[in-house]
Amino acid sequence: MIALAIVIGVVAGVLSGMFGIGGGILLVPALALVLGLDHVEAEATSLLAIIPVAAVGAWRQKGYGNLDVRSGLTIGVFAAVAAVVGVALVNVLPVHLVRYGFAALMVYVAWRMATSAIKQLRADDESAVPGGS
Repeated sequence: MIALAIVIGVVAGVLSGMFGIGGGILLVPALALVLGLDHVEAEATSLLAIIPVAAVGAWRQKGYGNLDVRSGLTIGVFAAVAAVVGVALVNVLPVHLVRYGFAALMVYVAWRMATSAIKQLRADDESAVPGGS
């Protein structure tokens, strides 16, 4: 089980550094499917695991000049306060509702990312055409 946790950590770290993801989008499914944690346990474990990943990722991105500290800290403070509400909710809602909600969120995020990438590809193609804008 420790070896699997190490593999999950390495994969989450690399992808988090590359794409700015890691917490829920990678760790929750991995912890549930690979380590067999129930959904709420996977979410709670992911919250703890993402702290060092996010700190190291932010530190490295700061070195490249890509970090907006003020925005990050503002979002972090308000998200931390709101997390108290989220934890209270997840512990009173039926687990299947939480699982479906998480799945719906991931589908929505994937859809938005895909449509955004398609729009960007189209814009790039139009600008590459001679006489295009």
